[in-house]
Amino acid sequence: MKKKFQSDQQIPVHKNGSYETIIEDVTLDGNGVCRVDGFTMFVPMTAVGDRIRMKAVKVQKNFGYGIIEQVITPAVSRTDPGCPVYKQCGGCSFRHIAYEEELRLKEKTVRDAFVRLGGFSIAGEEETGENAVTMEPILGCNVNGLSPLHYRNKAQYPLGVDRNGKACAGFYARRSHRIIPSDQCMIQDEMFAPVVQTLVQSIDRLRIPVYSEETHQGFLRHLFLRSGRRTGELMVCLVSTQKNFPRRQELIQRLTAAHPQITSIMLNINPDVTNVIMGKETICLYGKCFLEDELLGTRLQIAPEAFYQVNAGQTEQLYSLGFDYADFRGNETLLDLYCGIGSIGLTAIGKVGRLIGVEVVPQAIDSARQNARINGLSEEQVRFICADAAAAAAQFAEEGLRPDVVIIDPPRKGCDQSVLDSICRMGPSRIVMISCNPSTAARDAKILCDAEHGYHLVKFRPADMFPRTGHVETVCLLSK
Repeated sequence: MKKKFQSDQQIPVHKNGSYETIIEDVTLDGNGVCRVDGFTMFVPMTAVGDRIRMKAVKVQKNFGYGIIEQVITPAVSRTDPGCPVYKQCGGCSFRHIAYEEELRLKEKTVRDAFVRLGGFSIAGEEETGENAVTMEPILGCNVNGLSPLHYRNKAQYPLGVDRNGKACAGFYARRSHRIIPSDQCMIQDEMFAPVVQTLVQSIDRLRIPVYSEETHQGFLRHLFLRSGRRTGELMVCLVSTQKNFPRRQELIQRLTAAHPQITSIMLNINPDVTNVIMGKETICLYGKCFLEDELLGTRLQIAPEAFYQVNAGQTEQLYSLGFDYADFRGNETLLDLYCGIGSIGLTAIGKVGRLIGVEVVPQAIDSARQNARINGLSEEQVRFICADAAAAAAQFAEEGLRPDVVIIDPPRKGCDQSVLDSICRMGPSRIVMISCNPSTAARDAKILCDAEHGYHLVKFRPADMFPRTGHVETVCLLSK
């Protein structure tokens, strides 16, 4: 049982104090959990089983934070991060542990969410009831030719100036807007690094002023890259304070001459004093105004602002898992809520009779309709609607639409209660939920399985879409 500490005098840890302890657990954000005389401390970049000497840097009423002073005995799972900026960059949480241990931690996180927050019991574990749920082993990004390295098809690099006055690109340090210069990244597509190098060299050579967050002067703010895993295409998107910046055409010529795989150069204009990366207007400077890629044999056109899964190889496995859970027979009506550019529904179209997709972002719906056209699909087969998921689901329920299967891929906050209520009013025989947040997935599954809504959670499986980071997906099957 955890101790409760009522006063500073009872707390056994003091700021700047040094303590020897053993790491018992690790959170998804990469913080190790340890205890000093029952008082909980969080220490980043540690592994379960590490014996460390820790310096307390922040102590609150019931927990505190520390930093490693010394790793006395390293855990078996501890490994070389293999990245020179890992300790400064905020991108990865788990580069210091073996990938198998990362998968174990993520699987445990999902399991704990469904047990503690969802109230479900897991089949095969002690004290399970009649309605125990099957939890399948985590789907790692290390099978079927995939790798936890260089998987990201999207990168956003803030641009700045280093101590020598030279242009630089990199990643923000943890919890700050201080740029850690880096053109190499262990999880980004290997095509990106040479483009980053060409850009910063060209900025210096052409003397194009880089935007300063302190003075709000300058032009170029960010470099945004996207690649097509199947097509090999590369999109470059520059974010600038103005549409016309000095020597713009020369910069384009240098990029395209050095990198023939570039099929699109876009310019996003963001003149605002803001931390938001992208502005409201985007224009095409070179080539196509979209990137093309392919998922499960389906051709997709992806605009710069459109949502597209960053790990295309693992996305194919994730979607295939969802389709297996849906158990399509070939004649179903499929409702795809939060459909985005249509990637889930369109890749399922050969397995169902009819697809209806719903998305609130107008540009995404335009892309979804275009993606249906380039894949030769008729309006009888596919219908995309621009609407809020809750409003659309309520409208369908009022119209008496009875989809056989509903797929929901909600944002991190999960589904609104009204969305879940409307789905249940339509009465699909199966609901497949693909969630990027274990906590909201467990919460939404619990709601769908209560007496009012009448569904049963049949099984669920974690899937690692974002190796080395603190994110994990979960696929759930609920049956009427």
